Amino acid sequence: MAIQKQKPLNCTSDLQFLLIFIVVSSLATSSSAATEAEAEALLIWKSSLDNISMSPLSSWIGNNNTTCNWVGISCNNFGTINHINLTGFGLKGTLHTLSFPAFPNLLSLNFSHNAFFGIIPPSLSNLSSLEILDLSHNNISGSIPNEFVMLGNLSILSFQQNQISGQIPQDIYKLSYLSEIDISLNNLTGSIPASIGNLSNLIVLDLHLNALSGPIPSSIGNLTRLKELYLMDNQLSGVIPSEVGKLKFLTDLGLVNNKLNGTIPLELNNLVYLKNIFLSNNGLSGSIPGDICSGGLLEIFSAHTNHLTGSIPRSLRNCTSLTRLRLERNQLSGNLSEELGIYPKLIYIDLSYNRLYGEVSENWGKCQSLQSLKLSNNRLSGRIPQLEGTELHVLDLSSNSLVGTIPKELGKLSSLFNLSLAENKFSGSVPSEIGMLANMQYLNLAANNLTGFIPEQLDGCGKLLSLNLSRNGFSGSIPLELGSIQSLQALDLSHNLLMNSIPAQLGGLQKLEALNLSHNELLGSIPSSFDNMLSLTVVDISYNQLEGPLPNNKAFQEAPVGAFTKNRGLCGNATGLIACPSATRGGKKSNKSTIVIIAVISGILFFVFVVVGVLCLICHTQEPQNENQFKVWSLDGLLVYEDIVEATDAFNSKHCVGVGGTASVYKAQLQTDRIVAVKKLHMLQDTDGEAMLKALESEIHILSGIRHRNILKLYGFCAHPQHPLLLYEFIEGGSLENILTDENYVSNFGWMKRLNVVKDVANALSYIHHDCSPPIVHRDISSKNILLDLEYGAYVSDFGTARLLKPNGSSWTTFAGTFGYCAPELAYTMEPNEKCDVYSFGVVALEVIMGKHPGDLISNFLSLSSTSTAQGIHLKDVLDPRLLPPNNQAAERLITVANLAFACLRTSPQSRPTMHQVSQELLF
Repeated sequence: MAIQKQKPLNCTSDLQFLLIFIVVSSLATSSSAATEAEAEALLIWKSSLDNISMSPLSSWIGNNNTTCNWVGISCNNFGTINHINLTGFGLKGTLHTLSFPAFPNLLSLNFSHNAFFGIIPPSLSNLSSLEILDLSHNNISGSIPNEFVMLGNLSILSFQQNQISGQIPQDIYKLSYLSEIDISLNNLTGSIPASIGNLSNLIVLDLHLNALSGPIPSSIGNLTRLKELYLMDNQLSGVIPSEVGKLKFLTDLGLVNNKLNGTIPLELNNLVYLKNIFLSNNGLSGSIPGDICSGGLLEIFSAHTNHLTGSIPRSLRNCTSLTRLRLERNQLSGNLSEELGIYPKLIYIDLSYNRLYGEVSENWGKCQSLQSLKLSNNRLSGRIPQLEGTELHVLDLSSNSLVGTIPKELGKLSSLFNLSLAENKFSGSVPSEIGMLANMQYLNLAANNLTGFIPEQLDGCGKLLSLNLSRNGFSGSIPLELGSIQSLQALDLSHNLLMNSIPAQLGGLQKLEALNLSHNELLGSIPSSFDNMLSLTVVDISYNQLEGPLPNNKAFQEAPVGAFTKNRGLCGNATGLIACPSATRGGKKSNKSTIVIIAVISGILFFVFVVVGVLCLICHTQEPQNENQFKVWSLDGLLVYEDIVEATDAFNSKHCVGVGGTASVYKAQLQTDRIVAVKKLHMLQDTDGEAMLKALESEIHILSGIRHRNILKLYGFCAHPQHPLLLYEFIEGGSLENILTDENYVSNFGWMKRLNVVKDVANALSYIHHDCSPPIVHRDISSKNILLDLEYGAYVSDFGTARLLKPNGSSWTTFAGTFGYCAPELAYTMEPNEKCDVYSFGVVALEVIMGKHPGDLISNFLSLSSTSTAQGIHLKDVLDPRLLPPNNQAAERLITVANLAFACLRTSPQSRPTMHQVSQELLF
């Protein structure tokens, strides 16, 4: 047997093996010790948690040999813990008792979606190997410890949705490996440190929903790898830095709900990967960058509620990737029919509250994915196009100038649940096909020229929550079928020509909360079925011919007196009504023949007093001996002049409720029990008397064609030269001027009531300027000519100096108005226009919130420039000091009113807004 030669010893190789053996043995020994320390640290911490935390951690028992098998624990190859993941375990307690130095090899710590509270322990910075830290969705408070910058290997940091306060550490730039920061939904204050621009590896930066202030640092442009930047819902100010355009990989930009101003940087055109842009609710101005969709990937563009101007850029018009586009509440202009194309992916678009004109494009019917189309409060004209190719859920075309009939094809939009066509010029009847919209929840056709009957087929809208058909010309009866829409919560049929009785079936609407049947010609009594309407909270049946007892219902019993006023003979326990006779509601029998007779007589009387009204206008040609038989035309029939004299005790001063330079106003209760205000002109001699009669005839002519809830109603008149009278609706509260100066009223005239007064006056002026043909200019808007009822509803009165603005006629006239309320241009021109009323409205609006005439404040404001703004004037400087400071909601609305008022006071008439724009801004 041959002897094999022994291989010589390789000293180098064997020595290496020996060293490796020693190192591994050493690591094994140290890892065993480390695991024991880790297990002990975890068990001590577990014992400090709330008892409810024990169950999810039931496996945390035994010695260190089982630690790596505990729930939420992962170990490396050497048996030491490198990952702790307890997300969503429902744990409650603090992190104070957890010994973080016991985990030198920990790579990730995830305690998200629990109920941890207390502060972040500074000792957490001992986790020198940590790469991922997630404490999101807890109740942790306090500030971010400065020691955190010692976590040099950290790449993902998430403190989302806690109660962390204080500032972002200035030394955060030392965490150079960070790729994601999410500290959103906390209470961080201070500014965004400029040093954050040194985090060159950052891909996601999310600081939204904090209280951060100051500017967006321009250094943010250094984050060249950044894809997602969310800074919305803070208090950031200043401009959007143009350096944002350097973020070439940016896909999401969120700056919503801040105080940013200036323009949208043109450099955004360079960001070809942009998918989502959120810029809404700031103070941005200027135009939208022309190539904002240059990359063809843009899906969401939201810039609503800013001050953007100009047209919608071509890049957006051709952006076929769009799914959501929100540009509402800006000042965008341009022809809408040319602005937008076909968007195969578009789901939601809102261009409301802009200055867009043109017609509603046929292209919308080709957007097959479209679910929401909102174009309200623009200047659109034309008809509604074919929209059957869409999946529309919401269609809002309200507050435009659309004409024609409502297309019956809308009944084919089976997914439609919100349809608003209010405040347009639609005519004709409501197509019965609307009743096919079984998913309809909100239907608003108010303030159009619709006529005919209310279609009984509306009962097919079985899910309807709100139905508003007010301010139209609907006639006939209220369809009893409406009583079958059991889901109905709000029903408004006011300001129509509805007749006959209220159907008892309406009493079956058990979910109805608001009911308005006012300003119709309804007869008879309120059905006893209304007793059972337990959900009803708001009701208005004023200005009808109703009689009999009120329902035994809380809404009726506690309603303000204005909800029942101007009816034939309602009675009950409500404020302002007489008590009913002892006869019960059930004992009162309906006499149909009597109703028929009354209807016939009413028709005859109506014809008679129309004839008499015409005679009144020419009665100045009659001989004086006939004046005792002179008739006064009124809505109640024929009244001889002596009836007015008797009601006022020959115009006794005890009935006088106001005296002006040209007339006295008396309160008179007529034989019909209707209370009216009688305006008796002071007759002067010669030309002055002729001018007064001319003013009287002008007021009669204008008011006879006006029908608006915030304009004083004319009930009758007498145009005889010796007995000029006007009979008005009597408003119980008196003038705005008196209420503001009477200390007894001030405390009850709170902020919300004052805001409603301003809104009412704006609505009235918008109506006479934009909804009357030809337009009417009042020429004497002042606090003395605004009357308030007991509920502080406002009524514009005194149209004696009003003028019709004819397109091709001269409007030059003598001066009219009240000193302190007249527009400055009237000092050098006597040509009245709507902008004179706008100026006067601005004075009144300030007077309402200041509690006094603005006086010197206006003088100082007008001295600035022809296009002055309210910048530099603080809200506290223009609030009535006699009232307590407003709450947040009222304060926001008061700021809106103040800004609008100053806009109305600009010296340049062209730079003032229209009353339509003002009234739309006041849609609180």
